[in-house]
Amino acid sequence: MIDYNFEYFMNMAFQEANLAYQEDEVPVGAVIVFENKIIGRGHNQTIQLHDATAHAEMIALSAAYNHFGDWRLENCDLYCTLEPCTMCAGAAVLSRINRIIYGARDPKFGACGSIFNVPTEKKLNHRIEVISGIMKDEISALMKQFFAEIRNKKEQIN
Repeated sequence: MIDYNFEYFMNMAFQEANLAYQEDEVPVGAVIVFENKIIGRGHNQTIQLHDATAHAEMIALSAAYNHFGDWRLENCDLYCTLEPCTMCAGAAVLSRINRIIYGARDPKFGACGSIFNVPTEKKLNHRIEVISGIMKDEISALMKQFFAEIRNKKEQIN
């Protein structure tokens, strides 16, 4: 069920990931979409802001809350380049996000099927449809490149 909009908006999230990459942050980007318009965007800024919660999804969610002046984001979709962690998936559930569309799986921290499955947990009061694999090859390549560069920098120091 891949349509043009999925790839278009994932590309917008990928542009955010590239901004993170340029800032030496883990290259993750996210956008929030309502009625085919981006109402929130963000990229990882944990290092820059000295804040473990400054994930791309959290920043995009905050921008969307400001757009509506409300914490409820019903009928909104969250596009993120990397599978959201437990914090970000939980925030999406609390925000009443309609769908999470992500690119690459995160086998170490992913909470949309890899380690946990927060969006579809039946014990929670809201469940989110999850769609994965959009632009996964491009996103995976950027992540691999970033972490290879980090390893190379560490080797040069030692």
